[in-house]
Amino acid sequence: MITAYCSDCQTLEQPDVSVLAQLPENVVWVDLVEPTREEEENIERLLGLDLPTREDMKGIEPSSRLYVEDGSVFLTASLLSRADTNLPMLTDVAFILTGHRLVTIRYARPKSFALFIGALQRIPESRRTGVALLAKLLETIVDRTAEILEQTGSSIDILSVHVFGDRVKKIRRPSNYLEEKLKDIAGYHRTVSKVSDSLNSLFRLLTFLHTIPDVQRDREAKELCRNVARDVQSLSEHASFVAGNITFLLDASLGLINIEQNAIIKIFSIASVVFLPPTLIASVYGMNFEFIPELHFAYGYPASLLLMVTSAVLPFFFFRWKGWL
Repeated sequence: MITAYCSDCQTLEQPDVSVLAQLPENVVWVDLVEPTREEEENIERLLGLDLPTREDMKGIEPSSRLYVEDGSVFLTASLLSRADTNLPMLTDVAFILTGHRLVTIRYARPKSFALFIGALQRIPESRRTGVALLAKLLETIVDRTAEILEQTGSSIDILSVHVFGDRVKKIRRPSNYLEEKLKDIAGYHRTVSKVSDSLNSLFRLLTFLHTIPDVQRDREAKELCRNVARDVQSLSEHASFVAGNITFLLDASLGLINIEQNAIIKIFSIASVVFLPPTLIASVYGMNFEFIPELHFAYGYPASLLLMVTSAVLPFFFFRWKGWL
């Protein structure tokens, strides 16, 4: 799908570029969402440049993600998508500055783009240029990333209360309670890991973008890019802090699981020790020898029972006295 946005109107119009022989001068942003090969060829014809393919955008070398060719600036960043689901993922998005226009190519629908499109009408007409729109779009992307990181941090705090708070209150929990929480911890770790990768990608993009002459000439866009780069650095540090909290929570949960398992093993160990003396006594008097001194003792049976109970009770109270129970 191709959407084009114009600049010289009260509301940014969206002309149908598929039927145009040439792109109008007032088109400042062309957004390609999951484009077909036919749509890509149509935009290449209208803009007179070669668009990066989906395979090109997957390159990890900086030289293949950030470069200038024939006066056009090609930038590729990894953005977080599907952050509100249980399976967040990174999607590569290409940003192209060609002349006074911005071209974006994406194969997913990050929420930041929808937020930016909704705020387009509030941008003054004089600021509706490719460079200005790119700076504003990057600002929206970083703001959305900060929101995701903040939500994840809050969720981790709530999860920490569930893991430790319920234990303090002595609330009875299912036997697999902590094991289920490990799945939540793994999900939050995945989200924060994707956020960190996205922030690193954005920081490289902003550093490269700051050297572009068109950005240097636009004072407002230059200052905005500098501020967004600072925000990315701050968010990267905060993401590291949140990742540390997740690691601590994971280690603590595994420790609590080990404590619960050790408590179960301790109970069985103490039970085996408590019942060992009675078993020994019963084994002695259960031997089938003909000559046993107590064999014809009239009170042998109740005496043996009393002896077995006493030999079991004494270790029990000894363990209680030592604080092992």
